[in-house]
Amino acid sequence: MTHVLWQKSDTTVDARIMRFLAGDDVLLDREFFTCDIRASIAHVEGLQRIGLLSADESTALVRELAQLGADFASGEFVLDARFEDGHSAIEARLSERLGETGRKVHAGRSRNDQILVATRLWLKDRLRELEALCARSAQVCLDRADCESLPMPGYTHLQRAVVSSSAMWLAGFAEAFIDDAVRARDTCAWIDANPLGTAAGYGVNLPLDRQYTTQALGFARMQLSPIYAQLSRGKFEIAALDALASATLDLRRLAWDLSLFTTAEFGFVALPNQYTTGSSIMPNKRNPDVVELLRASHASVAAARTQIESLLSLPSGYQRDLQFSKGGLVHGFRCGLGALALLPDLLATLQWNAPCMRAAIEPGMYATDHAIELARAGTPFRDAYRIAAVDPLAAAGADPEASLAARVSPGAAAAACVQALRERLLALAPAEASVDGADPAARQPR
Repeated sequence: MTHVLWQKSDTTVDARIMRFLAGDDVLLDREFFTCDIRASIAHVEGLQRIGLLSADESTALVRELAQLGADFASGEFVLDARFEDGHSAIEARLSERLGETGRKVHAGRSRNDQILVATRLWLKDRLRELEALCARSAQVCLDRADCESLPMPGYTHLQRAVVSSSAMWLAGFAEAFIDDAVRARDTCAWIDANPLGTAAGYGVNLPLDRQYTTQALGFARMQLSPIYAQLSRGKFEIAALDALASATLDLRRLAWDLSLFTTAEFGFVALPNQYTTGSSIMPNKRNPDVVELLRASHASVAAARTQIESLLSLPSGYQRDLQFSKGGLVHGFRCGLGALALLPDLLATLQWNAPCMRAAIEPGMYATDHAIELARAGTPFRDAYRIAAVDPLAAAGADPEASLAARVSPGAAAAACVQALRERLLALAPAEASVDGADPAARQPR
């Protein structure tokens, strides 16, 4: 490590201690580096606005910061063990290229508000991506629900219960992912506050143009209290992970269904070959490993949340413990978004085994229909319940299509409200389109 920002003249840097202090910071900061550069550009422009930098100095700094971003993207500049973290790398690069002008960049800010603003920008990008992925999965579910309604058993307690359909299954997860998209958008709005300019948590003796940096970085509002800016670190990350966890919980339940439906015992679903793997010893096996790892992905999100919450047993003000919040946050979002990114294509290409689903519908599954028909004819429901329990085969026709067609309560098979769900989804379209084609793998630390 060649550059330590805080080193004093009377301090010898111990390499072992520095390795412990730095940890994985320089690797994790690759995830936030471009956001740190964006915030540094806004900070430089803000310093010019209050006269702390000349126009020429500001122009030079912005030019070099933009070039650093381009070099990082191309791989020409590598954030590595030469630096304590991404912040020191930015300052080292500017000092190397611009000398005294480069050494002016840190005036009025601390690494505390530097990581706060970089993380906040990163979280906004990730939440927009989460919203888009949830919306895409919901869209696929609605498209398939519109054109295919195949009878299948509906389960409670993993026991056959009533007649359901593939369309009802799809519409259920469509609404779930629409709600997850809404939650991602709402969470993004909640954390959309600019902490840049709060320094180490107590402000600075400069008239920083924080309103300018708020607008330049696209924040909806300024985070006013420097102390609250520090208190919000971890708190906002947990909120973002909660939004992600809402989606991965739904993903887990969907994956559980597919794990069951693809077994020979159920036989309801066939997965495309690319979503399965083989056994290393059993030539006959085709395993749903992708589905199983989709199911497991929520564990990483939950672990990240627990890790950060455990770190927050702290007094007010910055504490170095918070450095450990980065790893969980990056890993949780990388795993969760990576899993969710696979879901739309999986939903679009899985194949239903209609004969097998139909064959699994047994006569007793019409008993509820029969009881409700008796109640509609005037029999008290509790009496109708007992009659249907004794004679479940009395349901008229014992036909799954007839059962589904008679299910007219809002949201049920004959009144599926798919159009209403489409309208909810349509309200999310602008944000969904804004990150179209995002690739979670592109952000992984290199």
